[in-house]
Amino acid sequence: MNHYKLRLKSPQSHIFELELTINQPNSDGQVVYLPAWIRGSYLIRDYARHIISLQAFCASQQIKAEKIDKHSWKIEPTKAPIRIVYTIYAWELSVRSAHFDTTHAYFNGTALFLGVHGQELDSCHLDIVRPEEMKCTAGWKVAIAMTPLKVDDDGFGVYHADNYEDFIDCPAEIGLFSVGSFTVEGCNHRFVTSGTKWFDQKQICGHLELICKKQVDLFGELPARDYLFLLRVVGEGYGGLEHKNSTSLIFSRTELPGRRDKKISTGYRRLLALCSHEYFHLWNVKRITPKAFLEHDTSQEVYTRQLWIFEGITSYYDELMLLRSGIIDRNDYFEMLAETVTRVMRGSGRHKQTLEESSFDAWTKFYKQDENAPNAIVSYYAKGALFALVLDLTIRLQTKGELSLDHVMRAMWERYGKNALGVPEDGFERLVLEVTSLNLKQLFEQGIRSTLDLPLAETLEEYGVQLQLVPAHTQDDKGGITLQATKDREAPLVLGAKFIDSSGVIRVQQVFDDSAAQVAGLSSGDEIIAVDGLRMNAKQIESYIADQDLGSIIEIHLFRRDELMVITLEPQTAPSDTCLFYLPDKLDQEKQKRLTNWLQDNAR
Repeated sequence: MNHYKLRLKSPQSHIFELELTINQPNSDGQVVYLPAWIRGSYLIRDYARHIISLQAFCASQQIKAEKIDKHSWKIEPTKAPIRIVYTIYAWELSVRSAHFDTTHAYFNGTALFLGVHGQELDSCHLDIVRPEEMKCTAGWKVAIAMTPLKVDDDGFGVYHADNYEDFIDCPAEIGLFSVGSFTVEGCNHRFVTSGTKWFDQKQICGHLELICKKQVDLFGELPARDYLFLLRVVGEGYGGLEHKNSTSLIFSRTELPGRRDKKISTGYRRLLALCSHEYFHLWNVKRITPKAFLEHDTSQEVYTRQLWIFEGITSYYDELMLLRSGIIDRNDYFEMLAETVTRVMRGSGRHKQTLEESSFDAWTKFYKQDENAPNAIVSYYAKGALFALVLDLTIRLQTKGELSLDHVMRAMWERYGKNALGVPEDGFERLVLEVTSLNLKQLFEQGIRSTLDLPLAETLEEYGVQLQLVPAHTQDDKGGITLQATKDREAPLVLGAKFIDSSGVIRVQQVFDDSAAQVAGLSSGDEIIAVDGLRMNAKQIESYIADQDLGSIIEIHLFRRDELMVITLEPQTAPSDTCLFYLPDKLDQEKQKRLTNWLQDNAR
């Protein structure tokens, strides 16, 4: 057993102090290391760069600790226990690292806890030391999903993990926070919120209880004994990261529900979908996981072509569970689905990268997006969700409603999740065939191994849902639902570029393939000074362009770096890339039955 001690050394300097005791070191010289990345976020993050100092001791004698690569140290040979003392700078307020100041302390184990090479299967103890008397830490408590051994009423004390992988998979919040709770299948769920003083926590817990129950219904069982939602509330922010028995979330304060809010706002709906997404990962990726993830650690990239399964399918279900639990209605659901379709259709990268390629290249492309990303890549989250939709509806249609993607996911749990077996690269596709007895090879070829568009409209039509792609009214138009079938929609003129307006400075953020902006030579980073001799904000530019006649030529003055330039540009009609759904009031009996079963029922 290896013992870790965490001290909150200096909130003003954002410094954690850690002490690792290795009771049975390798007599040839013990190697310790920090992970290079955190599971669920596929980018090399080099956490070891935040280590400020590291010293090793045997008894009271300091011994040599030699750095052997960017995240590893070799301790000189000794047969007696080794004690390693090190300090870490923590100033990244995100769900994937560590943050410490006078308001709170937060960490992921990957950012703090050294691994002991060759002893990853040994159990670990963590002693979270109550901070010394400091005014800023008065009243602080600990929230963590690790098993407590000997802790006080505030959560300070000793925790246990069965192995190093489980040990670093438990994020923690230390500070002042509010706690709500609910129970699902005998499992206590805590909802811990830090960074805000006003919101309707009772409403959130009530809604999450419904969502969690629906997900348990789908998989048939809940493998957790205790589950923790950690929500950090900020002025602006959005993100989530899954863990085996918890999730870490960051969200905007203004979008939380107030105690007098009776209607589900768009922002709150987005928060519930985020929570739903990360909770679904409790099964799909944390326990049903790629075989490659079980065979490799977090010291370097681990490649798989399956991320569209673990993120795309999860993204499909996260919003669907809001509807199935009764929290939102059909119009809300199709409005959210329309946004996903629109997001995919607005990127020409979908014609250049397949879902399998997007999954494999996550390390170098999806997690390193630049200004050309919409033209070069496709999201395995968004397009993966749309493929899951098509796959689900196709299975339902061809089995006359007897089977669905729900049944496949239940089988994935039974085959791989419960038995802790990694999913081979072709495992999901083979299991679909096994569960459904359907030959869906052509659908898989088109959906995940080609850059062809998915048969969304044709598939949804079998369920009485009409999908139409129309030109966007404005840059903020994300699509939605319409009360009547739309035949034609006038296309405004556009530049084909995305602008950001910051303190009166208009900058080009992205330029889309084959657009008027690209043809004219407008580039990301350009600062727009004037359009046809007039200073305008981003909204005014958009309106001015839309009001021109086809064939008009406009003149744009801009700065590129420190050089003043003038370009002329001929606006083009907006492309039909915005999704509208139409749900007729009356459907024939068969389509109505299909639609109802899809939207309301989990597999039993």
